[in-house]
Amino acid sequence: MSIDFHSEAVKDTYANRDAHADWTQAIEGLLKPTGKRVVDVGCGGGIYTLAWANLGAVHVTGVDFSEVMIETASKQARGRADLAFKVGASDATGLPTGSADVVFQRALIHHLMDYRETFREAARLLTPGGMLLVQDRTVDDVRLPGSPRHIRGYFFECFPRLAAFESGRRPTDARVRDALDESGFVNTQSRTLWETRKTYKDFEPLARDLRARTGRSILHELSDAELEQLVDFIGQRLPVGETIVEQDRWTLWSAIKHSGG
Repeated sequence: MSIDFHSEAVKDTYANRDAHADWTQAIEGLLKPTGKRVVDVGCGGGIYTLAWANLGAVHVTGVDFSEVMIETASKQARGRADLAFKVGASDATGLPTGSADVVFQRALIHHLMDYRETFREAARLLTPGGMLLVQDRTVDDVRLPGSPRHIRGYFFECFPRLAAFESGRRPTDARVRDALDESGFVNTQSRTLWETRKTYKDFEPLARDLRARTGRSILHELSDAELEQLVDFIGQRLPVGETIVEQDRWTLWSAIKHSGG
């Protein structure tokens, strides 16, 4: 039962947390957001749209194909002139050509069969010399062993079929680079990032998040009974009564729109 991003049942699942300081540091290591016009494509509930605005971007537009996600995300924009949200596809945002200095795509491309049209749309939005940032997890990122830090690794230890599912949808560095080259980008670089997802005072709030499948589309591949089995599996492997700092490893690609593009 794959996730339905248009369902009212999931509209808050990608909204109820803040971007962590380790993500902020990674972004500021690549560019200075102050004064930039940013488009956040595949913005979900607006967590990172808001984060870009808080980093000093002059204006940030969040775009998502899900009306219910945009409805949730729009609550972030109330009273703020530097934030806007709209419904649009990743390959057809409906925004003006050359209207962005930065295009950001987080946890988007693993949901796409082909990246090229989405990257070409990013190139259309960007001014010459503008930057596209793509943050996603490769197969190597997601298949790291489970640990009290890397909770996601336990998913595959408990249900090996999920590893095959991930292998089928996750990007490779080579595929992303080829698509960026074909879409008019140059100077592509990639790096890994350990991003703190959330800190839990103990296992119980983590268990609640897991049962709600909060922000974890892969858990929609499990039945309710299987999900309960996973919660028990993880609970047996974590220290009792201790704080849990959950992190995920990501790959972050940066590329520049060709100055003549």
